[in-house]
Amino acid sequence: MTATVASLLAEARRRIPAADARLLLGHLLGRDTAWLEAHRDDAVAEETATEYSALAGRRAAGEPIAYLLGVREFYGRDFVVTSDVLIPRPETELLIDIAKEKLFAADSARILDLGVGSGCIAVTLALELPWAEVTAVDVSAAALAVARRNAARQAAQVEFVASDWFAALPPRRYDFIVANPPYVAAGDPHLDEGDLRFEPRDALTDNADGLSAIRRIVAAAPHWLNPGGWLFLEHGYDQAAAVRGLLEAAAFAGIEQHRDLAGIVRASGGHVPAIVFPANNQ
Repeated sequence: MTATVASLLAEARRRIPAADARLLLGHLLGRDTAWLEAHRDDAVAEETATEYSALAGRRAAGEPIAYLLGVREFYGRDFVVTSDVLIPRPETELLIDIAKEKLFAADSARILDLGVGSGCIAVTLALELPWAEVTAVDVSAAALAVARRNAARQAAQVEFVASDWFAALPPRRYDFIVANPPYVAAGDPHLDEGDLRFEPRDALTDNADGLSAIRRIVAAAPHWLNPGGWLFLEHGYDQAAAVRGLLEAAAFAGIEQHRDLAGIVRASGGHVPAIVFPANNQ
């Protein structure tokens, strides 16, 4: 019996939510939800039906919808995502808003994105602040490949560097450093729940207390910032006090902590004083 749009959706709904069923079929057919509803009796090729059943099975097993679709929206733009990178999340858009607020009056700026992943932060900043020079680093060659692909798709000018945080960067200073580092503590039960089960583990956790990457970044950042330059990091829902303490210990001034749409303090940062810290480009 020839499969139709309606029969495929009905079968998939026995295993996955209806919204996911529509997204996956629409993705394969290149159609939106309205088209699916208007063409419920249309026949679907056997090859497509088989592929759809496989996708529905993977979703039923918990695989993130973003990986199945291959894209995720971030700040109004679609970004390619693979299992080599974290799935962009709405709370991370807070970092874009902060950067735009801090740099809106500038006519030039150097921005550094530490741990670029999919490139959603770096590419978005390059597009939202087209006069800025954006550099992005990642230790993962696979992640850099995804980020470069997204920059090309969006026609964004971003310099990519393979580096373990600051280690391989050329000697220069920046006006704004942004990072969404691994901040989930080893053994956190969330790592074995939901989408996190499928995301790259090293991008989620530092395999320690959840603060080791943040410590490294905060300690080194003053040596890479221009006088008055800002550092902002995304962190865990329960890390606000600890991150503030690290910023204070590193002599950051004007420390700010920002809440996401859920009211959780999700981003913290500050600026270096007017003095210039000694260079530390090791």
